[in-house]
Amino acid sequence: MDSAGTDKTVKFARDGNIAILTVDNPPVNAGSPQVKADLTEAVARCLDTAGLTAVVLVGAGGTFIAGADLKEFENRTVPPVLPDLLKRMDAAAIPFICAIDGSALGGGFEVALGCDYRLATATATVGLPEVTLGIVPGAGGTQRLPRLTGMPTAIELIVSGHHVPAPEALRLGMIDRVVEGDLLQAALAFARELPPRRRLLQETVPPAAEAEIAAAEQAVLRKAKRNPAATEAARLVRLSAQTSAEEALAEERAVFTRLRLSNEARALRHLFFAERKSGRISGVSGRSERQIRKVGIIGSGTMGAGIAIAAARAGYDVTVVERDADSARQGTQRIAQIAGEQGPALEVRSDMALLADVDLIVEAAFEDMGVKKELFARLDAIARPGAIIASNTSYLDVNVLARCTSRPGDVLGLHFFSPAHIMKLIEIVRTDLVTPDTLKAGLGFAKTLGKIPIIAGVCDGFVGNRIFAVYRNQCSFMMEDGTLPDRIDQALQKFGWAMGPFAVSDLVGLDIDWAGRKRRAPTRHPQARYVAVADRLCEEGNFGRKTGKGWYVYDNGKSTGLNPDVPGYLEAERKAKDLPRIDRDDDAIALRALASLVNEACLTIEDGIAQRASDIDVAFTRGYGFPRDRGGPMFAADLIGADKVLADVEQLVAENGVGWRVSNLLRETVAAGKRLADIGAA
Repeated sequence: MDSAGTDKTVKFARDGNIAILTVDNPPVNAGSPQVKADLTEAVARCLDTAGLTAVVLVGAGGTFIAGADLKEFENRTVPPVLPDLLKRMDAAAIPFICAIDGSALGGGFEVALGCDYRLATATATVGLPEVTLGIVPGAGGTQRLPRLTGMPTAIELIVSGHHVPAPEALRLGMIDRVVEGDLLQAALAFARELPPRRRLLQETVPPAAEAEIAAAEQAVLRKAKRNPAATEAARLVRLSAQTSAEEALAEERAVFTRLRLSNEARALRHLFFAERKSGRISGVSGRSERQIRKVGIIGSGTMGAGIAIAAARAGYDVTVVERDADSARQGTQRIAQIAGEQGPALEVRSDMALLADVDLIVEAAFEDMGVKKELFARLDAIARPGAIIASNTSYLDVNVLARCTSRPGDVLGLHFFSPAHIMKLIEIVRTDLVTPDTLKAGLGFAKTLGKIPIIAGVCDGFVGNRIFAVYRNQCSFMMEDGTLPDRIDQALQKFGWAMGPFAVSDLVGLDIDWAGRKRRAPTRHPQARYVAVADRLCEEGNFGRKTGKGWYVYDNGKSTGLNPDVPGYLEAERKAKDLPRIDRDDDAIALRALASLVNEACLTIEDGIAQRASDIDVAFTRGYGFPRDRGGPMFAADLIGADKVLADVEQLVAENGVGWRVSNLLRETVAAGKRLADIGAA
């Protein structure tokens, strides 16, 4: 094999009359401007080299091109651009063969689609995830893919942004062959067969019934909700069978260019980078030396069952224990019901001694400090030396639990969100005495489960629930001021929340928050503002959906409207407190709710509980239903105007009195003209 080594990100080499172009831009071969420039130059060299019969494109380091460098989307596009490169490849007289290992995503897969043939290893993944980032494919993806898969499948794949494993991609027609053994040698052997040119844009889209296309479109657009890129992507795919390739490509590029600087795309890019950063622990680096293979779960209620299923699906050896044989029997049934026919089969046991040889114990027992303290003391005697003991508590002080053991350095919080086998968010709670290695082990466990972790310090509610409680209180204050719960829920859903706070309370159960309020009552300032309507509903046995009545009335689990008792309760309370009525429109409701979130988020960072603002954006978009197209509360505040949010914070603090304060960090950030979303650890 003859080769010409260079310092470029794309290396040119020859094997006889076949050119080999190797993309080498570690660590993931991102399609940076330099890669595009070097690839354009390398392709031009191939086209100018006499005697070549084929070109093989391959990636170094076990991956092809993992996608674009998203940071460049914030700036003006620098030529050369991918559409121009692919146009040159289309005009070439010789075939291009793409050899895919690792990932070929976004622009990387568009390069693959610009080739005549695509070979991939069995572990490779391909796809066009641009819509999940608020944009559309910009280099022919919406036009070439439907010519391979048909329009209904292309709509589903592009609008959903699905990452497709190679075996499935072969079945769908996205690639031509799955390779066993040496990928490059297989691609060279394929090229020596002198395959004919196959330019996708010269092929027609396979016919499909309009009903089938519409059904695929409706299914994915329903899930995409507020993302404007989803609708545009579906429209562009339809163009592949409605107009010339040249016109469709021009329209695709125009839409891509318009969307990439939209607020929605900027918000989704912010979350992309925030989620990559959220698992970084300030002051701690490297990986844990501990190996977690066996996991014990205490409790098989809804949370325990979900955690057990998630761990078993991730390949861990899972042992689930309950307090007695009857609870174990019910737990076994519950896990089977939640997991379904394809889920892991786990038998819950009632013998705590079975946890003696596990590497990690996750306690998911009843949310009561007395119960958990007794349990941790017992686990200290059972667990082997070096085992990690974690609590799934949502609110309780994990420092207290750690001190119930002789090994506080091995204790941390792992706060899963329900349903634990589905929800991506997990809070890793950093106690005062936890060792760095224990933290790293907990982080590694969370990532193996496919979770998106944030690091939280110890306080009531940690990061997410602490901030959400303040948001919920503000919504209760707005309700007491004169805006009914259904109006508040509607305004916040209009803003983009998945559900309003009162509908969420009914879904979770009003008794859950009631128990928390009673627990915190002894420490509440006697002059602090407190809305008692929820307590009254609970005292009457109205806990939400499970009892058929809460803030709303339910018939077979579906809301039939606001609970007719609520307006009267509110009016009586407002008169008893001699409160003036404050009428707020939808925008004012949304701003006040956001202001409460942002202020408490800044206080949480000030107190050392949260590491960074972007973690809070991750937590609220992944765990609390905040609209992803607004980037999380901190990013949303920047879009609205941090000064405007601060002004509303100052007003809400003045109105609410005792127990409320404006964050100094918020004031300082606004005064310095900096972005709220950038606050915190790098």
